[in-house]
Formats: sequence, structure tokens, C-alpha cells
Amino acid sequence: MKILRLRFLKQGALVSLLFALTFAGGCSSSFSSLGSSVGNLGGWFGQDNKEYQDPESVEAAEKLYLDADRLLSNGSYPEAAKKFEDVDRLHPYSPYARRAIVMAAYSNYKGGKYTEAIAGGKRYSTLHPGTKESALAQHVIAMSHYDQIADPKRDQKRTKKALASLETLVRRYPNSRYSSEARNRIRIARDVLAAADMNVGRYYLNRKNYLAAINRFKSVVKNYQTTRHVEEALARMAEAYMALGIASEAQTAGAILGHNFPNSPWYKDTYALLQSGGLQPRENNGSWISKTWKSAVNTAKKLNPI
Repeated sequence: MKILRLRFLKQGALVSLLFALTFAGGCSSSFSSLGSSVGNLGGWFGQDNKEYQDPESVEAAEKLYLDADRLLSNGSYPEAAKKFEDVDRLHPYSPYARRAIVMAAYSNYKGGKYTEAIAGGKRYSTLHPGTKESALAQHVIAMSHYDQIADPKRDQKRTKKALASLETLVRRYPNSRYSSEARNRIRIARDVLAAADMNVGRYYLNRKNYLAAINRFKSVVKNYQTTRHVEEALARMAEAYMALGIASEAQTAGAILGHNFPNSPWYKDTYALLQSGGLQPRENNGSWISKTWKSAVNTAKKLNPI
């Protein structure tokens, strides 16, 4: 029997054949020849052939994949997801298996099965990091979270997960086809999170819980400085400090607001509030508000260089 024919045997049958050939050749050389023969298994079944593929199996995998792709194009997302999963399950070593994983995740995302989509995207990223479909896998994860973003008045766990996964997408794959839109969605997610903090801050402010209110407004100034909510956050912060009788911090908040947003109606209100107490906007560089603002400016420049 020529050695070439061994490639067409099942791996278990080949091992049995090797044992038979080894012991037929004599006990004295049995273990050395067995070690050599078993060592060649990696070449026959994995390294040299990249896993031997039965042409019929490859053809079956291709048909499944193309069927799944047609279902996806027709909007039959659950059926497409199942077909793609069958490619990976039934033909794991076929040329179509790797991409089928991420396409199953994408089909689940399009069908609104976000939990399955996220799991599939993460599975692909774990098994095949750095491959050409990696950006698509991260896009599926990010969009599955993003499409579940809640109203600012509700819990924001999904929004935070969406923001984190979108930032990962832009950081890891800045030149991918998904990065431009991801940047826009990052701005939207940050705006929603800032709005949520403002809602809570106003709630505390209306109930005269000024310290709790200030902490929420501080979060907006520190973490969401580029959103439209930062003007109101600085104004509300000045209002809370005035209520507490801490004039220097109120003046600092007013000064930063006036310097960065001189035409803002929030600055006009804050200026009038300070004047009612005989004060003017004046920044104290030692104030935590000043330090937080400058730190946030530097961070924004690093993230969005001109």
C-alpha cells in the first residue's frame, strides 16, 4: 500500500494500521517507529493538508453557505442564522466555516436576537482575532448594544456597553468601513449618558440635595464635555454652589461657562445669578472644577486630534 492512500483513511483507522505495521516489523523497533509514525499524523491531517477535505463535504458546505446568504438577502434572518450555524457545526474545517460564524451573528443581529448576536460576535473575536471579518464581528457586538439604548430617564447599562463596544471598534479598526458611523454613534451614546446624568442632577437639585446634584453635574463636565449638556451642567453647578454659599466655586463654574460659551443663554442666567449675590464670574485655578475642565479638554484633544 502506498503511503499516499493513508491520507484517505479515517484517523482512528490509520492509528490502528500503524500499530499493526509497527508490531509486524518486530518488537525491537516498535516504539521508535510508532513515535515516528504518530508524529507524522500532524502532517497528514493538519499541517501539510490544512485538514484533509472531502470534496463532497466542501461542496455541501458551499451549498449551505450560499443558501444562508440567499436567506439573509431576502430578509429571512432566523433561517439564515440557522443555516450559517449549520455550516460551522457540520463542516468546521471547510473554507466557509470561519466566515459562517460571523455571518450567523450578523443574521441574528438583523433579526433582533441581540443576545445571540453578541455571543456570536464575541465567539468569532475569540477564535479568529485579527482576521478580515474581525471588524464586522465587533460591529455586530456594538450595534446589538446600541440598538437597545434606552431613554435617558431609564437605566443606562446598555448605553454604557454600547459606548464601550463602539469605542473598541474605532480603536481597533480605525480604517474599517464601520468606523465612521461608529464615531457618530459614540457621540449619540455619550449624549444619552449625559442627559441621564442631567436628569438625576436636576432631581437632586429640585429637592435641595445639592452635593448629590453637584456630583451628577460634575460627571457631565468630566466625562461628556463635548455634548450639548455641558453648558447646563456648569450653570446648574453654579446654582448649587450658590445655594450652599460656596461663592468661589460658583464663580469658577460661571467663568468657565462664560469663557467657552459666551453666547449661551445658560451663561446669561448664571451671570445674573452671580450678580444677584454681588459676585462676578472669576476662575479659581485651584478649584476642582477648573482642574476637571482642563483635564477633560486635554483628553478630548487626544481622542480627537485636529
